[in-house]
Amino acid sequence: MASTLSEEQFQCSICLYSFKNPVSIPCGHNFCLECIKRYWDVAHKSDCPLCKESFRSRPELRVNWALKEITERFQSLLKEMPGFKPKRPIIPQQPSTSGEEKDIKIKTRIKKTQEQYQQMIQIRIRKTEEIKQSMELSKRNKEREIQASVQAATMMVSAIERNQALLIEEIERKQEVAEKRAEELLKEISQEINELQKRRSELHLLEHIENPVQLQQNFLHLDAPMSVKHWADVRVQSESYARTVRRNFSKLVDICQELERKLCAEEVNKMNKYAVDVTLDPATAAGWVVLSPDNKKVSMSYQQWTTPLPDDPRRFNSCVAVLGKQSFTSGKRYWVVQVGDKRDWDLGVARESINRKGAITVCPDNGYWAICRRNGGSLCACAGPAVTLHLKEIPQKIGIFLDYKEGSVSFYNTEAKTHIYTYSGLTFTEPLYPYFNPCINDNGKNTGQLVICPIEAGITVDTSAR
Repeated sequence: MASTLSEEQFQCSICLYSFKNPVSIPCGHNFCLECIKRYWDVAHKSDCPLCKESFRSRPELRVNWALKEITERFQSLLKEMPGFKPKRPIIPQQPSTSGEEKDIKIKTRIKKTQEQYQQMIQIRIRKTEEIKQSMELSKRNKEREIQASVQAATMMVSAIERNQALLIEEIERKQEVAEKRAEELLKEISQEINELQKRRSELHLLEHIENPVQLQQNFLHLDAPMSVKHWADVRVQSESYARTVRRNFSKLVDICQELERKLCAEEVNKMNKYAVDVTLDPATAAGWVVLSPDNKKVSMSYQQWTTPLPDDPRRFNSCVAVLGKQSFTSGKRYWVVQVGDKRDWDLGVARESINRKGAITVCPDNGYWAICRRNGGSLCACAGPAVTLHLKEIPQKIGIFLDYKEGSVSFYNTEAKTHIYTYSGLTFTEPLYPYFNPCINDNGKNTGQLVICPIEAGITVDTSAR
């Protein structure tokens, strides 16, 4: 028997000594009666220290007499074997070298677990801020959409006025759902932070425990997995109500389209008061770019300048692009660019810290908020990935409206006075510049210029931009 069985088979995994009054719990693992009682008393819940299986109620414990008898017989056989040395008492006076090693390993795991909990706490704190910012933006969107819907209702027939109450009710309901969801997430995060902080504090106290048995018992409890969310995967988005507006007025499509055209025309006309005199900055122009003497037009040359341009960190060296000379750090700004029948072009704004060297991908993540046209096809928003814009007509003049404070960049067909696309919900923290890219000539198919249109007569020019 002694040749086929090992001493470890008759050891309690909590105290690491031979079973004393062994008991079996529902998952099938065995422990000393007193060891498992103390473990559950400390843990304040009933689970297995080995497999972590949880039990709804604390199992009734009865001594496994068969296992106890086998353990005692095995110990008797061991004592009769030559060279047998009896085990030390369960609570040794001085820890052995192996005990010290276990103590070091456990404390190392404690440190690692503390770091993991701290990282989890930081993730939840950041997610809390994200949720709060999202809800603030959602509230601003709600107020803006409600105000727009009220304005629309005053311009429509009684049929739209009847839909107005339903529209506001649906917007409010969606906002209530969003706020309730945010409150639930915030409450859940707060609870997890409290639990993590509690565990981190208890782990800190373990560092001062000298008794290895007590240290291991307590750590087994604290090392038990927590039922927590993977907050890095949780996505929080601000509620948008534009689709709600369109859906509620689906029965009045023709009227709504006419209203949209009128409102957009009024919006474009109002934006003229924010017109700014934009010029191109030669210090940023790539070597293939040709600027007009007044720095109002840009096109693509067939070859690079024969005389190398000054090496300037502001200059694009591969991308066929140029920035405006003016930068914007506040307020609202508006300018118009004529693209004509050009088959390829980019227009928009770029932040000051963009990379201007080598190949460049125009998208918000890289500091660009732009629209483009390629191969004479439909316009696209360079949103990364690109979003195809289905317009009734291809615009020849593009109005670009920047609202720095509200964090939006909008594009309009200034001749048809229709909206093209808007980047919204942005946070700007550095100067922004107008961005222009005439693109390559494409064997003479794309030779036209991008032309900054003059300010309309009678319009006051905003000169606060630097």
